Amino acid sequence: MSIHERTSVSIRAGRAEDAAPLARFAARIFHESFAADNDPADMVAYMAIAFSPEQQARELADTANTYLVAETDEAIIGYVLIRPGEDAPECVTDRPSVEIARFYVDRPWHGAGVAGTLMAAAMRDVRARGARGVWLGVWEHNVRAVTFYAKHGFRDIGAHTFVLGSDVQTDRVMYRDADKN
Repeated sequence: MSIHERTSVSIRAGRAEDAAPLARFAARIFHESFAADNDPADMVAYMAIAFSPEQQARELADTANTYLVAETDEAIIGYVLIRPGEDAPECVTDRPSVEIARFYVDRPWHGAGVAGTLMAAAMRDVRARGARGVWLGVWEHNVRAVTFYAKHGFRDIGAHTFVLGSDVQTDRVMYRDADKN
């Protein structure tokens, strides 16, 4: 029996006191996932803005956002940030739509069902908001993530730019209808 089979994972709403732990977690996961393929200065510049405790606190305090945190033994092992999709790229034509802005699961938990559980919880939130669909941007070189999203009903509908420090990159825009099972 693996540690994953003996450990209970729960999903809960993010709280104000999660700002610092989420900032540390997100920065670590982002760095582990993308540092090898990006300029260190660009990584530092982006992470200082996107994953500061202050930024996490602002996002957690914004009632238009939903943070869903996956944890075990009170340790964060994943999270998803869902926010209004008003800034959706033109290729997202269904309105209203929301955005999955971040979707992170700690590497030791890949393949253990945490990501699927988080996605199911995220889709419940999307439907509760009355959105017609949900979109996300995923780096075109992140094959593992693209495959995961496709497995969960997302389809590639276009592209938009993502700026990492000074590096302008291409993200694939993936979309899923809210009522799709």
